[in-house]
Amino acid sequence: MSAVLSTPPANPDAALAHFAAKLACETDVSDVRADLESGVRGVVVVDTRSREAWEQGHIPGAVHLPTAEIAARAAELIGPDQVVVTYCWGPGCNGSTRAALAFARLGHPVKEMIGGYEYWVREGFPTQTPLGLRYNSVDPLTAPASGAACAC
Repeated sequence: MSAVLSTPPANPDAALAHFAAKLACETDVSDVRADLESGVRGVVVVDTRSREAWEQGHIPGAVHLPTAEIAARAAELIGPDQVVVTYCWGPGCNGSTRAALAFARLGHPVKEMIGGYEYWVREGFPTQTPLGLRYNSVDPLTAPASGAACAC
């Protein structure tokens, strides 16, 4: 008996709805980096971690807005026409999910960056620290060792 087929796959209509909804709510570190590098307007990346975590390193160009402060401070930092992309530490943390929910409650269009800061670093993308930009080595388990985009 097949482990894969022990639960039948969804019909194509159900799969279409599921995957379209998933992509409407999520983005990945590679796509966020591509948009930041090309200067796409209307997207704001929000780091939802603590001040200590932010100072340890963050995505260049991100806005620091811890989840607990979103309701009180979002209006002063985020334009109403901007799509918010939230991130936190990584897949083991649901802080970016809570933050995305807080932005949605305020009426902002929002996506969660899957992988979070962990995968940003593991894919070798630069991070901003108090000492300047830091360039990280690529983890070959998460991206091509050459640093080239995976083109997926």
